[in-house]
Amino acid sequence: MAHFARLDENNIVVQVVVVSDEHEADGENWCKEFFGTESWKQTSYNTSGGNHQLGGTPFRKNYAGNGYTYDEVRDAFIPPKPFPSWSLDENTCLWEAPTPKPDDGLSYKWNESTQEWDAVV
Repeated sequence: MAHFARLDENNIVVQVVVVSDEHEADGENWCKEFFGTESWKQTSYNTSGGNHQLGGTPFRKNYAGNGYTYDEVRDAFIPPKPFPSWSLDENTCLWEAPTPKPDDGLSYKWNESTQEWDAVV
């Protein structure tokens, strides 16, 4: 099965559909004809070079989800920016906090006003 993301006029993902393998090769055009909407891009959970967490790169960097932006220059799906202070990692096209999240086994949430990770109790 292949997955395709429908984009609005601002390249924002508004829908992700599953298409049978027989239509994968020409899936973007097949989606245009079947759904009657213009802009589609293929997305995939699969990686090239292995697991994303271990250095592999997913097809188009990230699996598309509703609200993601398709960046034509990077040929990548980028998730919505979670906080104004976060910056985009150009290699993964994921957002990163200004300071790394502690890796001590506890749960944390980002506090935008203090620009720190707060432990969740």
